[in-house]
Amino acid sequence: MGNIKDHKIVTLGSHTALQILKGAKEEGFETICICERGKEKPYISYGVADEIILVDKFADFFKIEQGIIDQKGIVIPHGSFVAYIGAEKVKNMEAMHYGTKGILEWESDRTKEREWLQNAKIKLPKVFESPDDIDRPVIIKFHGAHGGQGYFLANSPEEFYERYKEYQGDDDYAIQEYIVGVPVYSHYFYSRLNDELEVMGFDKRYESNADSIGRIAAKDQVDVGIRTTYTITGNVPIVLRESLLPMIFEIGQNVVDASRKLKGAEGGLFGPFCLEGIIDPQLNYYVFEISARIVAGTNPYVHGSPYTWLRYDEPMSTGRRIARDIKEAIESDNLQKVLG
Repeated sequence: MGNIKDHKIVTLGSHTALQILKGAKEEGFETICICERGKEKPYISYGVADEIILVDKFADFFKIEQGIIDQKGIVIPHGSFVAYIGAEKVKNMEAMHYGTKGILEWESDRTKEREWLQNAKIKLPKVFESPDDIDRPVIIKFHGAHGGQGYFLANSPEEFYERYKEYQGDDDYAIQEYIVGVPVYSHYFYSRLNDELEVMGFDKRYESNADSIGRIAAKDQVDVGIRTTYTITGNVPIVLRESLLPMIFEIGQNVVDASRKLKGAEGGLFGPFCLEGIIDPQLNYYVFEISARIVAGTNPYVHGSPYTWLRYDEPMSTGRRIARDIKEAIESDNLQKVLG
């Protein structure tokens, strides 16, 4: 039987690192946090890291990777890994990596992501190939935009071209049907060890100024010329009506099952993931994106969500659930089963 004392849990000091590191310590692991210089204070203040490694920028990860390997560190990816290191470089990581690396290619490529979700029989918003085809409200999303920054709405080709003047030169965007409804981000966890899907919780993003604009009278919005933006500033917990849960479980399982057939993603998706979508007035769930890793929407649930309390009689964040999966894998001599 393996011993968790032989390994350390490692992540970048950003995104969901606080709950990842806290959860790892709750499961008995020692932890390492890789921080950019000047940004280490939260990880010191909250006492979640046994060791802090400072780098000038996260892209310098590979300069300190050998030290992680020497300590048998297991790296937990989150949104900042792809954003600051890059999907291709993450795939070349030699340190132990929790989760399927090959899934990143499917998550980060819009065409492949859509193919994956279509194979899972998920409802998707219509995508327009050309601005001239716009015949309904659409949202324009720029690839690589951090936290929704720069997204904008348009109702016609003319409105698109008028707004697009501000972004001239950035041709890497998607034009997606704007579904009117409630944004719901569904947090899942799938374990290879017990072949079971768990629903961990839900959130919605608080997007500025899309969510705060309602405090301003419509006339004033027009007079001042305020334009809606979707930069994410935080996350708001949601408890979904119980009658929707069977649908949530079904589509999550469909996504996992479809992932096993993805080229280059050996073994498919496992660990935490999130379906990001809109529930319309007819209670249809339109998914516009998948994040094949832990998402920031789990941060309100450091002590567990209403859904994890139904399953566990102890606090269970998604960060801690990752650590428990690794712990169970080590102690059953199945560590390779949770590494990618």
